[in-house]
Amino acid sequence: MTATTPQGRTELLRPDGSPVRVLVVDDETALSELLSMALRYEGWEVRSAGDGAGALRSARDFRPDAVVLDVMLPDMDGLAVLGRLRRDMPEVPVLFLTARDAVEDRIAGLTAGGDDYVTKPFSLEEVVARLRGLIRRSGTAAVRSPSLLAVGDLTLDEDTHEVCRAGDSIHLTATEFELLRYLMRNPRRVLSKAQILDRVWSYDFGGQANVVELYVSYLRKKIDAGRPPMIHTRRGAGYLIKPGE
Repeated sequence: MTATTPQGRTELLRPDGSPVRVLVVDDETALSELLSMALRYEGWEVRSAGDGAGALRSARDFRPDAVVLDVMLPDMDGLAVLGRLRRDMPEVPVLFLTARDAVEDRIAGLTAGGDDYVTKPFSLEEVVARLRGLIRRSGTAAVRSPSLLAVGDLTLDEDTHEVCRAGDSIHLTATEFELLRYLMRNPRRVLSKAQILDRVWSYDFGGQANVVELYVSYLRKKIDAGRPPMIHTRRGAGYLIKPGE
């Protein structure tokens, strides 16, 4: 699925609303860090490895949605890594990075099962664009309305005001909806009572701060009842929402 960030970028998400996962495999530390930073800016979760053995371990643990794989690695070449990856994750899209630009090298990489091929030096924008295309074609990121917020199995449509968890419709009052929307726009981020009062009730609210506690309890009864909890309290700090475990 996709969503539009406040900066206007279109963010790719897994169907459950969690960030897309990308594994970067390259033994050039500076290049790996630069590429990882660019991918994190896209809102993606990134792990990196500097050799083939590390890549295979990370892939088993991380379960990436796409892999950026250097052909030349210190312990084994990228084609061998790809072959082992494909045994466990036959559908994961792989983008090869290499200094080689000979036609036969490109053919070898694609024949071995690689999905795309970028030659060094390359632009970060090109790598990101090609990864976006691979991820969308793989079905990892399904298109959805930009107005739809998703955290785990909880969705909120800002246009229709429909809220669902695991497919079950949830009715909220106008204030409950605004509170949930604010939490879901900031997943995994602790929001203080003062921030919530400012955003949901505005500065001119004349009531008590405990109204936040009250409405959080209302939301919990509707969102979390009988399900793994998503709304959490951080004592002395505030509240956050994250996928139920």
